[in-house]
Amino acid sequence: MDRELEEKLMEAAKQGREQSYSPYSKFAVGAALLCKDGTIFTGCNIENVSYGATMCAERVAIFKAISNGYREFEMIAVYSELEDYTYPCGMCLQVMQEFMPEGIVLLENKKEMKRFLVRELMPTKFEF
Repeated sequence: MDRELEEKLMEAAKQGREQSYSPYSKFAVGAALLCKDGTIFTGCNIENVSYGATMCAERVAIFKAISNGYREFEMIAVYSELEDYTYPCGMCLQVMQEFMPEGIVLLENKKEMKRFLVRELMPTKFEF
């Protein structure tokens, strides 16, 4: 994967983070999803006082893309201001397994970017 494209995607995730609604946790996260045709959708975490109604940045980006008719995704970048990497939660990984099982998850900390395959972070998925 092109390093310049990865940096562009991470920059979009950082911009997405700026829209975060996180008054309860104070933990703002941004995500940017790269579709196979090059289109990028951003997302941010959106909290609710009823935490179960909270939505993670990764799912916001994926659901925005799906609601706009996209179904083929290559990579998703996730960013927060933590010193360490911000890994997707189990629900987000399950959604990624559904819609981009061969996709790449790009994470960044204060020093470097790291790439994972979705299947590395969640080797099995819920099925019935």
